[in-house]
Amino acid sequence: MCLGIPGRIVEVLEGGDVAMVDVAGVVREINLGILDGPFEPGEHILIHSGFALERMSAEQAQEALNVFRDGSMTSG
Repeated sequence: MCLGIPGRIVEVLEGGDVAMVDVAGVVREINLGILDGPFEPGEHILIHSGFALERMSAEQAQEALNVFRDGSMTSG
């Protein structure tokens, strides 16, 4: 089982395969090469080991962050 964490793209670097991504308030370099681009700042992605694994909506990202923070999923 792998653990992924959501992040929000802040800046796509030249070439488009790497971005600066806000992960829980820390901006880090993430490889986007596994996914089809193009990417835009503000998009949310699921990250594991420095690689973007899938795109996600803002709502999906927030729900995942809530699970990390609270240890449970919210309904509604």
